[in-house]
Amino acid sequence: MSPVRTYDLVLLGATGFTARLATAHLARHRPGDLRWALAGRSRERLEQARAAAAELDPRLAGLAIEVVELDDAAGLADLAGSTKVLINATGPYLVHGEPVVRACAETGTDYVDLTGEPEFVDRMFALHHATAVRTGARLVHACGFDSVPHDLGALHAVRQVPAAYRDGPIALRGIVRATGGVSGGTVASMLNAVSRLKPMREAAAARGRVETKPVGRTSTPLTGRPHKDPVTGSWLLPLPTIDQQIIARSGAALTDFGPEITYSHYAGIKKLPVLVGALAGVGVGIGAAQIGPVRRAIAARLPQGTGPDDATRAAASFTVDFVAEHRGGTTHTQVTGPDPYDVSGMALAESALSLAFDDNPAVVGQVTTAQAMGDHLTERLQNHGLSFDAVSG
Repeated sequence: MSPVRTYDLVLLGATGFTARLATAHLARHRPGDLRWALAGRSRERLEQARAAAAELDPRLAGLAIEVVELDDAAGLADLAGSTKVLINATGPYLVHGEPVVRACAETGTDYVDLTGEPEFVDRMFALHHATAVRTGARLVHACGFDSVPHDLGALHAVRQVPAAYRDGPIALRGIVRATGGVSGGTVASMLNAVSRLKPMREAAAARGRVETKPVGRTSTPLTGRPHKDPVTGSWLLPLPTIDQQIIARSGAALTDFGPEITYSHYAGIKKLPVLVGALAGVGVGIGAAQIGPVRRAIAARLPQGTGPDDATRAAASFTVDFVAEHRGGTTHTQVTGPDPYDVSGMALAESALSLAFDDNPAVVGQVTTAQAMGDHLTERLQNHGLSFDAVSG
């Protein structure tokens, strides 16, 4: 019999920018009987976060607070063991994340986070997937804008391919367009990731040595080239984000994607001069991230815990076009929604709620959102403003 848990979910790192958005979402939309807590290193800052939640719902004035240090293995184990689901919002994850994943894997606690760091996800698979399989924990990374709309959108896209063509190869591409601002946490994670290209390759290789591949099926992430898309009319800039890898792993795990799937991921840009400037900017940014003082100076201009204000987010939105090429032609679908940071807060909270309460597929170990929560999480997000639509084909 599994141990009795005090909480349904705990939000660790509750004072960060996106974590505050997740807390606000839970304050407004949680089940009435939800047992939850805010956790972190500073009681004072947690009390401030609780006070902000109580402004949205006065009943939260007594919301539980749990103080824990990230280098306290016993304290993290106690915290993980007290809850069904632990939300980890303590990025950059390469710096702070591993002890939290370890605690959840060892205590059989479901885990979600906001990471967009491929090296971290690969290292966690190599270190903790087998333990999570043994204890029954579900470790679900990238539960924010990276990569929930993309992962669930890709699943929706391949399901729109006519049934007669799903038994053959599908070449799927995702094309992202978004407006709005950027947070300090995003900048810190991106700079940290692109400064570690060699360790990233080493982590991928370590994962590859222990990961079981599907039998009789292939799912491959492809890095495309800049070009004009014939379906959407946008100029495409390859995006070096985690989304491509997450979707490839969903493709390997789920038969919905067919026996042979490739996926490539792009930013969609309307005008060619903007594409040229973006290409130059990417190159300069990657180069700058290799130089420690320059990397720290860039990060200092937008500190962690900061992000776009309410007015900026209210005016922002995103669209992801999915174009699936198959034997029968082309199928075009779209996922649309509000500001990406608002989506991250919502998706993080709803991912945790889905793991805690929905009758999801019986999977364990490190899994993707499409594997772990698929249809239930899609429905939850549709209830909060995301649209999954067929455009043509």
